[in-house]
Amino acid sequence: QVQLVESGGGLVQAGGSLRLSCAASGTIFSLYDMAWYRQAPGKQREQVALITTDGSTNYADSVKGRFTISRDNAKNTMYLQMNSLKPEDTAVYYCKQIRVTIDYWGKGTLVTVSS
Repeated sequence: QVQLVESGGGLVQAGGSLRLSCAASGTIFSLYDMAWYRQAPGKQREQVALITTDGSTNYADSVKGRFTISRDNAKNTMYLQMNSLKPEDTAVYYCKQIRVTIDYWGKGTLVTVSS
C-alpha cells in the first residue's frame, strides 16, 4: 500500500533553516501531484505548498519567498526547503499525495521554531 514518511523536522532558532523530506513507497510517485501541509497547535491544517507532476509550484502567502518545494521522481521523494523560519512556522508538517478518489497522508514531522 501507499506509504508516505516525512523526516527532517526538529528544533531550530528563528531565522534558521530546515529541509523536510517525504519518501513515498507503494506508488508510482511521478503520476501524482504532491503537497505539504502543516497544523499548528489549536489551528486547522493548512496547505503550505504544492507541486504538480510537471513541476509547477504554488505556495501559501505566509511562506512565499522563504519555502521551496521540490521533488525527485527518481528517488520517489518530495522536499520542502524552509529558510528564514519564524516562530509562527511551528507546526506538524505533513505530506500528501493528491489523487482523484482518495488522498494519502504521511504521519507528520514536528518543526519547532524558537524565538
